Amino acid sequence: MRFPTHFIALAFATAFSTTALAQGALVKIDGSSTVYPVTEAVAEEFQKAEKNAIKVTVGISGTGGGFKKFCRGETDISDASRPILKSEMEECAKAGITYYELPIAFDALTVVVNPQNKFLDKGITVEQLKKMWEPGAQGKIMRWNQIDPSWPDAPLKLFGAGADSGTFDYFTEAIVGKSKSSRGDFTASEDDNVLVQGVSRDTNALGYFGYAYYAENQSKLKAVPIIEKAGKPGVLPSMNSVIDGTYQPLSRPIFIYVSVKAFERPEVKKFVEYYLTHGAKLAKEVKYVPLPDKAYTMNREHLAKGKKGTVFGGIAEVGVKIDDLMAREAKL
Repeated sequence: MRFPTHFIALAFATAFSTTALAQGALVKIDGSSTVYPVTEAVAEEFQKAEKNAIKVTVGISGTGGGFKKFCRGETDISDASRPILKSEMEECAKAGITYYELPIAFDALTVVVNPQNKFLDKGITVEQLKKMWEPGAQGKIMRWNQIDPSWPDAPLKLFGAGADSGTFDYFTEAIVGKSKSSRGDFTASEDDNVLVQGVSRDTNALGYFGYAYYAENQSKLKAVPIIEKAGKPGVLPSMNSVIDGTYQPLSRPIFIYVSVKAFERPEVKKFVEYYLTHGAKLAKEVKYVPLPDKAYTMNREHLAKGKKGTVFGGIAEVGVKIDDLMAREAKL
């Protein structure tokens, strides 16, 4: 399986010297660690195709952190694992930053445990996850058997996305019912590799992050089937369960946001066009679900016609399926 070479936080933030940058154009990207594997793969291939005449830097400061930089005009493109929020829309508007919202793939946000965990093989319900992660659980729900008496009397060790992460926003909205509503006594990081290591080293651990990080680490992690409602079967994250809409409520679109002003620069336009041409193939290679061809065509049409803004209402909306997304994009 292909995977980006530099799959670490702030991978390209300081990767190029002043001399190197002076020799060619630069495209600056930051944001979601979930979207990072796709964008980084595209950046690597694009730079090869351009013989390094155009440099692309890709940082990981989380979706929220990325939007902060984007709305200050510090980056050209923002990777996002959820739609732009109302507060971020307002910050961009204050700074005169307009943007194109381009969905580039679907992710199956994955709940993982240590491979030695056998009692969650059939799955975990959304309600059980809520009991585990809601704010009221802090300092109180500290052992597995407090969630379900049939589970072990063992310490519950939780690993999750940091507060600047779009994955944190989406997971809390989907599981707890309110974005950013979560217990605070867990190991948090915007760098999903930190979470991978934490869960892989602790038999009592549970964590969550984007599917690509699970796919790259299947030898040391186990995905937990998600039971949307009691009585329903547990569903594992996969390309098929995302496409057919059965992996709910943790299936979600992922995006790049492109500054309208930056898109006027030939190097940014060239990179975005390359992304829309090759992104589907590279998204599949890093284990995300590519959108139908029509979606990438619509993205090109939106760019050509100058269709700015978002088709979402400024919230980390849950349960959007591929067909829903396509219908919304068609109305922009």
